[in-house]
Amino acid sequence: MSAENVPRCMSTQHPDNVATPFFSDSDILAGESEVKEAYFVFSQLGCTEQMWDSEGKEADNQVVEKLLSRYTDFFTKQCLGKEFRLTYRVPNPSVEKGQGKILLETLHSIPRAYDVAKAVGYDSPPIFEVILPMTTSHLEIERVRNYYEKVIIGQNDTRLGKEGIKVKEWVGDFEPEKINVIPLFEDSQSIQGCDRIVGEYLKGKDSDHQRVFIARSDPALNYGAASAVLLAKIALQKLDRLEQKLSIPILPILGVGGAPFRGNLAPVNVSNCGEEYPSVQTFTIQSSFKYDHPFRDAVNGVDILNHSHRKAPLPVDEKRALYLMQKIIKEYQDQLAQMSDMINGISVFVPGRRARKLHVGLFGYSRSLKGIKLPRAIKFCAAFYSIGIPPELLGLSALSEKEFDELHTCYNKLDEDLGDAVKYLNKSNLSRMPKLVKEGIERVLEWVDYEEDADYCEMTSAILHNYVTGKHTPLGEAVKAAAWRRKFLG
Repeated sequence: MSAENVPRCMSTQHPDNVATPFFSDSDILAGESEVKEAYFVFSQLGCTEQMWDSEGKEADNQVVEKLLSRYTDFFTKQCLGKEFRLTYRVPNPSVEKGQGKILLETLHSIPRAYDVAKAVGYDSPPIFEVILPMTTSHLEIERVRNYYEKVIIGQNDTRLGKEGIKVKEWVGDFEPEKINVIPLFEDSQSIQGCDRIVGEYLKGKDSDHQRVFIARSDPALNYGAASAVLLAKIALQKLDRLEQKLSIPILPILGVGGAPFRGNLAPVNVSNCGEEYPSVQTFTIQSSFKYDHPFRDAVNGVDILNHSHRKAPLPVDEKRALYLMQKIIKEYQDQLAQMSDMINGISVFVPGRRARKLHVGLFGYSRSLKGIKLPRAIKFCAAFYSIGIPPELLGLSALSEKEFDELHTCYNKLDEDLGDAVKYLNKSNLSRMPKLVKEGIERVLEWVDYEEDADYCEMTSAILHNYVTGKHTPLGEAVKAAAWRRKFLG
């Protein structure tokens, strides 16, 4: 559980891929295919960590047993928990009360996974970390850790019945004795306060390191792409200061996806994120990275990240970054309010790629948007790109030209990210958007070099026309075809 060998790449189950993996017999990855996926990323892709998501989807808590029994030779030579990590993402009962018992089920499966591993010769736990999404307080992190230690491990010495037999004498010891809890920060207030929350959590603990997860997709959906970058930069700078203060490694994870709006991490441009966020220890390798690019490119991208090293964060003027962010957020949310009906309508035709349950999104709590509901980030992005309106362009029109230039000092890869986004622009479709959106994006385009892709424009013009005229039958295939051209779903 030391800070040594903390992975550079964490494969995740985010469904942003358009292609179906070779090991799946269905477009929808679930169950056995996700077990195969874990083996694939360890044995062939070069990722040393797989997120196993119990939040918002059906998760198989027998994954360790299945991996060790099916791929025994591989996992006895290279152990889960040492050379490879399987990290559970659990529901947060503070936000998703209805999934609270899933958290407990997942935590209770950790000692069972250890028993399975011991049976094949392991002397260390295969699972020892969990990710807690939507963290807003150190108390939420503490509850997960305390429940595990007091309830699950604490039952070891509980005596049963008249005979007074201890639980551990009856069913065996519960191990490991402790787990690490990784807070995942997803909303603006929590991301900005992540150093305070983590600092409070670490008080009085003898920790040799702490991993901290910063979201990138949901903040982009809630506040705009540029705002999400600024939030991440502020958080990383604050976590670096906390690391210096506590003299223990604070190791950030950044949740980046393939779409520019969600992080712009693809096999061909891994240096983009590495240079924008040098203090990040672990980058997420989502599904489009793994399956929508040539296999060799994906392996090479992972290898580049694996052989790079964490550095100090790029300095950012937090006061100015927050000023620019607040201007962008208001404009972005005003523009988005006018697009919500269309985006919700088109998202219905975006194909699913993972078996998921209904998710409680942060956007529904936004006071400024009065409870407007939107799809999850991947379908949200796919809907925008499918009509040729890159969502990265929303919100930036609030800035003056001078402020847009200043934004580059906080967001180093702004031009590269916008350049990748405007490849999917359809100016003809833009002319049919609400006035605030049309005029705002036209203003931003004065600052960006771009050239329309005629074929992509033809595809997205057809999608918008068919949607508006009620010809919905061809939309699913058309949305998918456009995604194939982009090499990501959303």
